[in-house]
Amino acid sequence: MRVELRRAVVVVGTVAAATAMTVTTAVAAGPPMPEFRGRGLMHVFNTVDYRTRVDVHDASGFHRHVLWPLSWKVCTQNPAAGTKLDGEAITIGVVKNDEKCPKGAK
Repeated sequence: MRVELRRAVVVVGTVAAATAMTVTTAVAAGPPMPEFRGRGLMHVFNTVDYRTRVDVHDASGFHRHVLWPLSWKVCTQNPAAGTKLDGEAITIGVVKNDEKCPKGAK
């Protein structure tokens, strides 16, 4: 009798966990990607959910490390503005605030 009770608890717990994951996945589908181009890099970090991975790279081609977000502005972003964010990482290309974005940067 006890073995059957344990199996019932495990099955119920598994069903509850699967239901919770489904609900979490539905909630994780977030708002559309904002337009960040031309804005400061700090605006990106202040806007996106803290669980969203933000990959930042120097769009100038100099391969500099982005250490101080307040000193950089956004030139490129992926995914494009308006795309539904579903928990995937976003990629941001930046240059220093006093520099121009490279030609062809979208």
